[in-house]
Amino acid sequence: MAVPRVQPKQIKSVKEPRGQHAAAAKASRKATDEKGGSSLSKMLSILDHFTPETPTWSTNALIESLGTSRSTAYRYIKGLHKAGLIGAVGNGYYVLGPRVVELDLQIRTCDPLYQAGNSVLQRLVEATGHSALLCMLFSNTILCVHECLAPFSPEHMFSRGQRRPLFFGAASKVILPYLPIHQLRTIFSRNQDTIAKANLGNDWDAFKDKLAQYRKDGFVQTCGEFRPGVVGIYAPVFNSEQLILGSVGVSSLKEDLPDEDFPKVVIAVKRAAREISKRVAESTQGMDRPPRAVG
Repeated sequence: MAVPRVQPKQIKSVKEPRGQHAAAAKASRKATDEKGGSSLSKMLSILDHFTPETPTWSTNALIESLGTSRSTAYRYIKGLHKAGLIGAVGNGYYVLGPRVVELDLQIRTCDPLYQAGNSVLQRLVEATGHSALLCMLFSNTILCVHECLAPFSPEHMFSRGQRRPLFFGAASKVILPYLPIHQLRTIFSRNQDTIAKANLGNDWDAFKDKLAQYRKDGFVQTCGEFRPGVVGIYAPVFNSEQLILGSVGVSSLKEDLPDEDFPKVVIAVKRAAREISKRVAESTQGMDRPPRAVG
């Protein structure tokens, strides 16, 4: 007797989200693919959707952007909502949830780098008259983790929670000389054009020479690499094993930093970097922050 043929089920195509959500969804899918596409990483990638440009997402838009089955997407959304990481705002829309606020408080209370910078940043502002920022190395970027603003500080400054690439601005450039040579080779091979645009060298030897000079100086100064007329002066921050963690420094309008004040500001920035490094190294056992992976 002939066995009846079973027709394969037709898979309906999923409509792509449009506009700003489409761009955010594409970026989120890319981030998920880079993480290996595991269920946990894919669920957590939902959090990456919520940005200043797209702070609110509908259930359907999230499902479409994830590229999973509806049941799987619903399970992810339900899990994040139950954990308080996203919150429902009515009519099937979500925003970042209250648990994120709680976690921010825990970081401010417990994070050794944040705690190490507390009074140091305030003293740096008092010594220089300029806004002070503390940044950490985070994958192939730097992340601002602490700030102490001076009166009349420049508008739209780099601030807590914002990321920047490794190649522009003093806060980033001062970290590069202290990365292992094998990581620097990888970074250079993958970002040669960007490195050239950042005036860090057009070839490997020029790149090495530039970083060697930064290391010799112990600080980096830049002007206008993110905001026109804004000067940054930053020094490196290390852990107890003298591995690079990030940077600390000041940012100011160029006209508010006369040449005669420059040496005093550099000394104050270097002193702040040494103090924060010392505090991190002396923090509670097991809490000495390890450097973040780069490459």
